[in-house]
Amino acid sequence: MDKVGIARGLFYYYYGDIWKFFLDYLKVPYIVSPNTNKEIMMKGIKKSNDEMCLAFKTYLGHLCYLEDKCTYFLVPRIDNYGLDNQTCTNFIAAYDIVYNLFDKKVLNYNINLNKNETLKKGLVNIGMELGKSKKECLDAYKYALNKAREKKSREITINLNKLNSTKTKILLISHPYNIYDDLIGKDIIKYLEKNDVEVIFSDKFDEKITNKLGTSLAPELYFKYSKENVGAIMYAKDKIDGVIFLSAFPCGPDSLVNELVMRKIKIPYINIVLDDTASFTGTETRLESFIDMLRRVTND
Repeated sequence: MDKVGIARGLFYYYYGDIWKFFLDYLKVPYIVSPNTNKEIMMKGIKKSNDEMCLAFKTYLGHLCYLEDKCTYFLVPRIDNYGLDNQTCTNFIAAYDIVYNLFDKKVLNYNINLNKNETLKKGLVNIGMELGKSKKECLDAYKYALNKAREKKSREITINLNKLNSTKTKILLISHPYNIYDDLIGKDIIKYLEKNDVEVIFSDKFDEKITNKLGTSLAPELYFKYSKENVGAIMYAKDKIDGVIFLSAFPCGPDSLVNELVMRKIKIPYINIVLDDTASFTGTETRLESFIDMLRRVTND
């Protein structure tokens, strides 16, 4: 039986829940690659070129893992969510890169609101390509969207409640494919929590609110996900003790946006940029110093 392969990277951290709920409803078999490990990362590096960021290299590694385990790859092309809400080039080019690097059928859809290409149309078309009726696909889309929204709502509530914690509170500013990846962000989260830090996640706010707030600090910014990260700072700035900027080298939008924001905010921050050669030992030392500094400031 045909099986859909879902890579645990990039798009997965934005749409993975919707995809899984959608395919579950349609009873379409799928496989999600495991958490990132060194083997997956090395496979991705071999498929990559030097200009690709660490997150994209990892994404290709997940596809390498899935290559002999599924019939299709699910790889969208996400251009924009409107004129002032663009995505980075990786989200636009991923389909073409995957199509040329792998000998595998690719299920693809476009999100380009400037051309009225939506997630709904894309998933319905994929469902029909997999042999389901249009009505089944529409029902599956509604079900998946509602379930994913319910889950996100619970996560937002938990994140907001953390702002009232009496612990040292640090806002982690990054993209979810960095934050929750086992080889990029997970060790940082574990270290902070082990040291009694309340970690607030930039992606666990209402994106409609943070998107608008982002323009108050950077009016000319047109990267959707970067605006939401900036907006998270504006939303939480009076309730947090510090900010950690986490980037995957050499991310273009982050290198521009984070530098801009760091010059404007009045909150203690640390900037961590990771590549495939990074050792957590150095990162741990910097985190330890940052936490100690925040607590000294608070106590004073």
